[in-house]
Amino acid sequence: MWEYAPAPESRDIANLKPNYRMFIDGQFVEGGGEPLKTINPGTEEVLAEVSTAAPADVDKAVKAARRAYERVWGRMPGSERAKYIFRIARLVQERARELAVLESLDNGKPIKESRDVDVPTSAAHFFYHAGWADKLAYAGHGPDPRPLGVAGQVIPWNFPLMMAAWKIAPALATGNTVVLKPAETTPLTALVLAEIIQQADLPPGVVNILAGAGDVGAAVVSHPDVDKVAFTGSTDVGKTIQRQLAGTGRRLSLELGGKAANIVFDDAPLDQAVEGIVNGIFFNQGHVCCAGSRLLVQESVAEELLEKLHARVSTLRVGDPLDKNTDVGAINSREQLTRIQQLVESGDAEGAERWTSSCPLPDKGFYFAPTVFSNVSQAMRIAREEIFGPVLSVLTFRTPDEAVAKANNTPYGLSAGIWTEKGSRILWAAQKMRAGVVWANTFNRFDPTAPFGGYQESGFGREGGRTGLEAYLDV
Repeated sequence: MWEYAPAPESRDIANLKPNYRMFIDGQFVEGGGEPLKTINPGTEEVLAEVSTAAPADVDKAVKAARRAYERVWGRMPGSERAKYIFRIARLVQERARELAVLESLDNGKPIKESRDVDVPTSAAHFFYHAGWADKLAYAGHGPDPRPLGVAGQVIPWNFPLMMAAWKIAPALATGNTVVLKPAETTPLTALVLAEIIQQADLPPGVVNILAGAGDVGAAVVSHPDVDKVAFTGSTDVGKTIQRQLAGTGRRLSLELGGKAANIVFDDAPLDQAVEGIVNGIFFNQGHVCCAGSRLLVQESVAEELLEKLHARVSTLRVGDPLDKNTDVGAINSREQLTRIQQLVESGDAEGAERWTSSCPLPDKGFYFAPTVFSNVSQAMRIAREEIFGPVLSVLTFRTPDEAVAKANNTPYGLSAGIWTEKGSRILWAAQKMRAGVVWANTFNRFDPTAPFGGYQESGFGREGGRTGLEAYLDV
């Protein structure tokens, strides 16, 4: 294994400020809530103090969004809306390095992932949806699709900027206005996106961004003047929101948890599969709803695959998120680290065989070494519950039917992976998998032109692509 010299990105590029304020009606304002301190999970240092919203601030933001919808944005021709969205996309590109460093500081993910995945994909969503703004009549949702009105959107901490783009871009393209609530632990890039929105001269009130904890998100979701709610986060919270909105007539889309199966058949190219497995579970520290956290391997190749997998995982470098050599960064919070540790301990207690990389971990910060459990049964907690960390559970199967049965033995249904050289087997298995997204001989590939979403306890509705536009249209 090569010994790489440290190659840290400069944190100065992030233009980190000591204080950040909410964005309401085109202006940055102080909130009436208790300010929060956002923490760098890589060092445990305080990055900045962030103003949070009180109930009155939520009401102001929703009213501003309503005015902007009725007076400006909802009436604006799609070709004009597109100009603003294109401008946002270009500004995200221009400030890409700043956004990437800030994302890694606030979230803990490796800079190479922020730089090469999160920020480019965020810009791509704005570019893609800007292209749809004047073509909605040709999207297959009727000849005259209309916007819904005000969209209340709540996003998680694992992809703060990218989730904001996934939510805001289609809402704007379809003529809706937005009140967005970023996660409590990762508000910074959303608030810099607000700067970009202001810089793009978006009309006041079209996008409003409120920081705060779960109570702020609940206030946005429950506000009577919000026409559509879009939530990405935990299944438990998603169920609460669904119960709350049932019978109100308001539109809802949910993208929730997952426990994705990654199936490796005996004819798969094993070296390629190992790379896909590593990307599927250790990308973004496993903080991915669609992470391939359950590996199903055909018995005849299980031993060989595990040997190759252990060797590959041993080369992963865990450490400073700003170091360009880092493969696995910091766990986002102490709370999440504690949950990962508890679930790993349950795997030990229930008899699974644990293998953990011997990589050194930093003395400060929230870190967890990549871990692989073998001899896992379907009844174990590590095979059933979403760990949301760099922990892989390995199960085996003998026949393709058994593989599909085990893959579908979950209340979730967000994603799945299939590894085989036979195209016919890919199509056969994909048709039987109860998952919103099925990857073949790859994993964690995202594109704004492709719809993404789940079934069962992974939620409903789609984001991205032509299909994703429907969630923000009255059709």
